Amino acid sequence: QVQLVESGGGLVQPGGSLRLSCAASGSIFSINAMGWYRQAPGKQRELVAAITSGGSTNYADSVKGRFTISRDNAKNTVYLQINSLRPEDTAVYYCNAHITSVGGSYIYWGQGTQVTVSS
Repeated sequence: QVQLVESGGGLVQPGGSLRLSCAASGSIFSINAMGWYRQAPGKQRELVAAITSGGSTNYADSVKGRFTISRDNAKNTVYLQINSLRPEDTAVYYCNAHITSVGGSYIYWGQGTQVTVSS
């Protein structure tokens, strides 16, 4: 059974930084694209950043220059470095990944980690 487990969220002041991690576990054959999404109260879930297995990245315009996505393929882990945090970055952050395992090839989601930006 494949699982994605996120960590690293919390309460931070405006201008601060956080590093989110998301580790995939289970009988995994390969992981293709991985990404981070976020959902603020009353809003739809939106893509924040994504990274391919080869390391190509793309970002939402609202986070370019402040957020950096990376991955460690040996650890089946994706990271999101968040700098210069703003109150509007407050949301639940979810990771997802396209994983091929013994059960087939599916998109998996983590449980989410809360990021709150407030003074």
